Amino acid sequence: MTISTGQLARFADGSAVVQLGETTVMVTTVGKSLPPGSNNSFVPLVVDYRQKAAAAGRIPTNFLRKELGPSEREVLTSRMIDRSLRPLFRTGEICDTQIMCNLLAVDAKNDPDIAAMNGASAALFLSDIPWDGPIGAVRVGLVDSELIINPTRKELQGSSLNLVIAAADDDRVVMVDASASNISQQDFMKAVTFGTTEAQKVIAGLRRLQKLVGKPKREPLPAKVYQPRTPLAKSAPEIGVLDEVTVLPAEPTSIETVQARCAELAADQIRGIFTDPKFDKIGRDVAVTALRTATTDALKKEFPDFDSSKVGDIFSVLSKETFRNLIFDTNVRCDGRSLDDLRYIRCKTNIFKPLHGSALFERGQTQVLCTVTFDSLDSAWKADPASVIISGLKEKNFMLHYEFPPYATNETGRMSAFGRRELGHGALAEKALRAVIPSDFPFTIRLTSEVLESNGSSSMATICGGSLALMDAGVPISEPAAGVAVGLVTKYDATGKEITDYRILTDLLGIEDYLGDMDFKLAGTRHGITALQVDVKIPGLPLNIVMEAIEKGGDGRNRILDIMRDCLPAPREAKKDNAPVVEKLDIPPQKRSKFVGFGGYNLKKITASTGVQITQTDDAVYNLFAPNQAALDEAKQLITEILEEDSEPELQFGAVYSAKVAEVREGGIMVTLHSRQTPFFIPNSQLDSRKVGHANVLGFEVGHDVSVKYFGRDPATGRHRASRKVLVSIPSSAVKALS
Repeated sequence: MTISTGQLARFADGSAVVQLGETTVMVTTVGKSLPPGSNNSFVPLVVDYRQKAAAAGRIPTNFLRKELGPSEREVLTSRMIDRSLRPLFRTGEICDTQIMCNLLAVDAKNDPDIAAMNGASAALFLSDIPWDGPIGAVRVGLVDSELIINPTRKELQGSSLNLVIAAADDDRVVMVDASASNISQQDFMKAVTFGTTEAQKVIAGLRRLQKLVGKPKREPLPAKVYQPRTPLAKSAPEIGVLDEVTVLPAEPTSIETVQARCAELAADQIRGIFTDPKFDKIGRDVAVTALRTATTDALKKEFPDFDSSKVGDIFSVLSKETFRNLIFDTNVRCDGRSLDDLRYIRCKTNIFKPLHGSALFERGQTQVLCTVTFDSLDSAWKADPASVIISGLKEKNFMLHYEFPPYATNETGRMSAFGRRELGHGALAEKALRAVIPSDFPFTIRLTSEVLESNGSSSMATICGGSLALMDAGVPISEPAAGVAVGLVTKYDATGKEITDYRILTDLLGIEDYLGDMDFKLAGTRHGITALQVDVKIPGLPLNIVMEAIEKGGDGRNRILDIMRDCLPAPREAKKDNAPVVEKLDIPPQKRSKFVGFGGYNLKKITASTGVQITQTDDAVYNLFAPNQAALDEAKQLITEILEEDSEPELQFGAVYSAKVAEVREGGIMVTLHSRQTPFFIPNSQLDSRKVGHANVLGFEVGHDVSVKYFGRDPATGRHRASRKVLVSIPSSAVKALS
């Protein structure tokens, strides 16, 4: 891999060109400093990765012949880059940052996503934008039990692991995105360690480049979010009811004073909310919101000279610290569970009889409805030619679509075709389940997951519900798969660089994801891992925490599989009445034209009458896809009638027949040997022993009778062969008239 800078896009704050093999990606970054007083508790980072058809030497195949909106692969790559960079932005020194990745060339051997990730790291690190990088990104493959760094596309096809890992200094893991063919946890842990070590080589190279051409970082902006430094109060009034406040003399109010007063007013009430397991998601949110409103209103009245925009941040910090400290102090979570406990799980299959497969999976207050639909292989997702060259994926017959409507979290909103979050969660669940679906399954499978309620881990619930729905539909999966989300809360030392204490949480709640430090999604079967995705909010995870999280996730996954086994232990063997069926049909070459009909008339007639789709898979093999067995039987009956009606008498090789001219052409004549036969062609070269330029010169007209000798069918095309030429020079009295 080669990284260069300084030649292209020099107006950008940072620019880098990364070349991996012959695949080249240019990455630029621009950061605009936010004005003082802006709310920078959220990182305003936008990453856009775009693939150009020109990079693959192709022209887009859409109507406008130009690149349109981002594809699914572009969105997923943008998300992967964003997840790698976001944890290392400094709180209080945040710029409005945009990173654009432009694919310049692709060699069809090396995937451009790794080049784009390292290019984004280089562009940010070389710029003056405040950022605590760099990171190094590598892809790890496992071929014949051997780990390979940045495998080529051909090597990746034979790999049982596709692991993308981004790491920072000191072997700190920042992002992991992986799919696997059910590999063991031990092999996966080795791959994570191996990839993290190799990523340090990329980081070392970026540091050498930064010393040569890097820019000094900008002056930091004033910090926006403040950390409380006073101990929490031991008593406070009931929720939403505060003591009367007094207005202090008009003098500058320090942040410490407001923090202390906020703790006095609200600390114990927050503690009471977070230690009451009777609260559900909505009730807890309502209680915290009411307390926030009462506390901030009181603080604004008590400290009128204090910046009111900071009051909400002070309450948020107090709430977050209280939530996290309770976990450290008691090892009990806000819903009453211990650190390793799962929420109550309920699952049900075959919910709607008309569907091919359906399942409802409910874990706590997360509820997901999964449905399975079968269709013919012609309905498989197919990529355009440029995408095939860039991504290497031509088509896929298993698709998972994840939907997250606003009512799932008691909100209102607009339903769009897709969002980045929905695409990411759906792609993760699809990777987790693809490993257990047989590659030779004769149908295209569409699995739809609709989140009905969400309180954390909806993507993992999709994997569990999707696995049950596939088994309910009778898909012979190798074994059931399940997923679980693992969280983390940490404590740092005084320098803010070393983790001194931590707690790992199995089966993550929504609030634990929001106020915690990690969202670690692990999916697989009882024997191995099929997918894993790690997102962190802190500047990287030590490897020992990553390994412990994998073990905790594996244990939680196995307990979920036990519950799923009680609901449906194996795929259903008996087909449902509405289950589609597929069958292959051999048509002899000589009957192909009769079967298809003029302009495909017979095939269209069968589809319109029965709903059976007929596609040709080979020269003489057709694939019949029927929505049910009854439709297939009806279609086969129609096919039999078409092939049997007007059946032709058997013709004898070498016999002489009286043929009737059906059409006179420049190159020959079309004749029939009997009234029920489809006309076949006799070229001019077989009409007479002399050279004939046009059949008219021999006096042929439509309806005339002519004697021809029959030579069977062409072995290549199946067409009839006959000749008049051999009868002109050798008279024959054995003329047969079939009419």
